[in-house]
Amino acid sequence: MRRQHLQHPAQWLPVTSSELWTHATADRYDAEESEMSSAAVLDPTLTFLAELAGEGRALEFAIGTGRVGVPLRERGVPVVGIELSEHMAAVLRRKIDEDALPVAIGDMATTVVPGEFTLVYLVYNTITNLLTQDEQVECFRNAARHLGPGGRFVIELGVPPLRFLPPGQVAVPFDVSEHHLGFDTFDLVEQILVSHHFTRDGDDGRYRRGNSRHRYAWPSELDLMARIAGLELERRVAGWDGAPFTQDSAKHVSVWRKPA
Repeated sequence: MRRQHLQHPAQWLPVTSSELWTHATADRYDAEESEMSSAAVLDPTLTFLAELAGEGRALEFAIGTGRVGVPLRERGVPVVGIELSEHMAAVLRRKIDEDALPVAIGDMATTVVPGEFTLVYLVYNTITNLLTQDEQVECFRNAARHLGPGGRFVIELGVPPLRFLPPGQVAVPFDVSEHHLGFDTFDLVEQILVSHHFTRDGDDGRYRRGNSRHRYAWPSELDLMARIAGLELERRVAGWDGAPFTQDSAKHVSVWRKPA
């Protein structure tokens, strides 16, 4: 499963199990994730989300540096964000002011912002930053809490690549390139994976090592979380372009609806 690979471990908040992004991590995030900010990636994402938001407002959980939220706001969708890391939010604030895109500092499972939304969304595997099933359930409940009748909750999430694990193997590579080596190791009992990253740091041949923990979840498990929160599955596709979701899909974009 492809992961955001810039988090640093061993820094925690008492209100959530999520690892906290550091100042150094936030400052280099946009540069190291430039591919995810390309038009090829963002255009279908923004079109998908804007159509669901319609004439209403959108709330992004874990908005980060605003990779999606800022250009969605530029398309005319009023956006509000929730972000755990003050450092990530500070990078976003360099791009757009508070009046145009308000951001609340807090965790996405419990933080409440004023108003009602037609769309709540979570992109790029970020729900896995919540390391317990209970917290992921609360994330769904928090989404439902913010949605008006008929509103949608959208999650983009990779499918756990456990088919690539032969007996006795616990690691799966997801990126092997000149500038980055990434692989995931799995705890199959706790549904925890650790993403390990070796990233080239400058031109002197040195590599920076980092890792982050995530709780992976299957589509069917998310559907049950949605039902607990009073949401109904509306559709599931293999990506922002709307391709059909199949047993061979590496990820899914799922849409749950709050009954009218």
